[in-house]
Amino acid sequence: MKDTIITARAKRRELWVALGCFVAAFGVNLGAIIHYATPWYELFSQLGYVVCLALGFYVLTWIVRGIVRIFRRR
Repeated sequence: MKDTIITARAKRRELWVALGCFVAAFGVNLGAIIHYATPWYELFSQLGYVVCLALGFYVLTWIVRGIVRIFRRR
């Protein structure tokens, strides 16, 4: 079985992508709070939903990046 090596550059890139997804999900939550005029403490009380949304964004970006990689190889 062949060992694979994940470079530090790849780890940093994935960390930045995940952080960007979290910031985007946090922004969606902030926009919803402003739009629906709900209390500001929901910014932190709904953090579990924000993490789930960020995970969903990360999976979507992972799928899109995979599709782009497939088409670039051809």
